[in-house]
Amino acid sequence: MSGIKHFRLIFSNVIGDIKEMGIDAAEIIDVLESGQGFDGSSIEGFVRLEESDLMAFPSLGSFRVLPASVSGINQPVGIFFCNIRTTDGRPFPGDPRQCLKRALKKARRLGYTFNVGPEIEFFIFKDKDSPFPLDRQGYFDASCEGPGKILGEIVDVLTQIGIRGECAHHEVAPSQFEIDVKYRDVLTMADQVMLIRWVTKRVAEKYGLYATFLPKPIFGENGSGMHTHMSLFKGDRNAFFSPTGNYNLSRIAQYFIGGLMRFVQEFCLVTNQTVNSYKRIVPGYEAPCYISVGSRNRSSLIRVPGYRQGKEESTRIELRNPDPACNPYLAFAVMLSAGLEGINQKMRPDKPIEENIFEMSPGNRRRNHIKILPGSLKEAIEFAENSHFLKQALGPHIFTALLNNKRTEWEDYRTHVSEWEIEHLMERY
Repeated sequence: MSGIKHFRLIFSNVIGDIKEMGIDAAEIIDVLESGQGFDGSSIEGFVRLEESDLMAFPSLGSFRVLPASVSGINQPVGIFFCNIRTTDGRPFPGDPRQCLKRALKKARRLGYTFNVGPEIEFFIFKDKDSPFPLDRQGYFDASCEGPGKILGEIVDVLTQIGIRGECAHHEVAPSQFEIDVKYRDVLTMADQVMLIRWVTKRVAEKYGLYATFLPKPIFGENGSGMHTHMSLFKGDRNAFFSPTGNYNLSRIAQYFIGGLMRFVQEFCLVTNQTVNSYKRIVPGYEAPCYISVGSRNRSSLIRVPGYRQGKEESTRIELRNPDPACNPYLAFAVMLSAGLEGINQKMRPDKPIEENIFEMSPGNRRRNHIKILPGSLKEAIEFAENSHFLKQALGPHIFTALLNNKRTEWEDYRTHVSEWEIEHLMERY
């Protein structure tokens, strides 16, 4: 921290917005030891007015230095992600980061660590009021002009702050890009997802452009997902690998998949939390809407990437429904909790499906016992509010706060009169 004059304490509200406090260098040592107080009643999903005082305690292992190019003050800024506690020192049950740590504690009791690697997609537009493509390029096209010219700078800044990307490229839709992040422990990864979104938006702003992680900003084009690769380890051994298992997956991996398939309808409210999320999860745009598992089949909800001999540690599964508008702490927490519940209850997944599910007849899907994800935020709320699993995974505080927030969002959306209604119905009626 030598030479750093300004610091920021960062944490998340219940829906995944970054919140921050600035701290001078003269105060940082005291804050590291004693925490920083703040008014929790002003944070979405935290506390009521009469119980507002909370404390932010920096996590020392999360320290990074934002370069001057994106710090906003033309100087390097030191940042810490924080764990939120009550004034008597207890972990605050409404803190999303603490929610993920609770799930990790359950995994550790079983001897597991949880590693994830998300593929984060996003669009770059002229501004937030003009969601129109700025290029006409597609998947893996060279993109040196328009919004594509800033992708390299985004990756460079992320590298400077210690976030290792495996691959960055143009995606299928015009003006759409993807950053794949190096596999690592889930808590660090959740912090990294928060920073990737923050850095991407800041770099775009430098060029007078607007980056968005909205799942479906353009009608008729692919939406943005956050496919998440995951595996459990016991020490240095990948607990998902078996040389004799189907797809080289162990029984533990099979049970983990079984848990994801059993509870995904109930946790969709977390992994796909906006009304816009459900405009991405429709047939025909590469996003899964049917609950199935496969290997080569990219219409599956859960995909098992091919195993390479000698690379047992890379054995993993890929959950394809999450989108980048989620709160990563809560999303990773419910994924892990569902998988662990699958292991505890020895939930076997349904048989693999390798044919294109989008092209199946409804009767064929019924014969294969293929269920469907919620088709709207309203349906996701209905699955969630009746879910004992989700209440346990999130804790009662976050469970209630999230449901209240999403019910309000649905009601606002339900009563809004859209341009489509004016264009298609006004003259008719």
